[in-house]
Amino acid sequence: MRIQATLTVAGRTDAGVHATGQVAHLDVPLGALPPDQFAHRLSRLLPPDLRVPAVRQVPRTFDARFSALRRHYRYRVCDAPWGVDPLRRYDTLGYHRRLDGAAMNAASTLLLGEHDFAAFCRRREGASTVRALERLEWTRDEPHLLVAHVVADAFCHSMVRSLVGALLAVGEHRHPQDWPAGLLRHAARTSAVTVAPAHGLTLVGVDYPDDDQLAARAERTRALRRFAL
Repeated sequence: MRIQATLTVAGRTDAGVHATGQVAHLDVPLGALPPDQFAHRLSRLLPPDLRVPAVRQVPRTFDARFSALRRHYRYRVCDAPWGVDPLRRYDTLGYHRRLDGAAMNAASTLLLGEHDFAAFCRRREGASTVRALERLEWTRDEPHLLVAHVVADAFCHSMVRSLVGALLAVGEHRHPQDWPAGLLRHAARTSAVTVAPAHGLTLVGVDYPDDDQLAARAERTRALRRFAL
């Protein structure tokens, strides 16, 4: 059976960014393959760098993009003087200087909450740059590995990578801890921030409400996007 369907994803990532927790939905006609067979068939058709680990039926009110409550990202940075482990070179940024994780966390805390992140975004025509940043925290998971955990209701284009770039500058003491938050006063993207490379960033998860709240969440999100226009 040949099925033509439109795929809707939870979030569009920048070119070069990874995703281990991407969510997508599509509508298929009655009588199509059951979910478990879909996953098996897809594994035979997709390229080796793309896999679908699970497929399930959801209510018709589910929308992968608009029903989402929040997205979770991680950015990996290795500040070892000898560079990145060769086995992690495709998902970890090698940094040339030792980073001060405490300073980066202090700067990150000042960015939490709902703000206009225009200074950290590549603006798109008609799109809002106001976002609610719920978590921005750095952990040193290994002696030379810093991981940024970033959670928000949604993200603007290049927002996470720009935030990481600003915080790396704080981590090597090129800017004070209040510098990134001070950039929130800018009404447009600033060239003062170096956007971190794409390959260190991974979308690791998307949260959704209970099934009976899916329609209400999608309508609320659509209303916010319409208001932004």
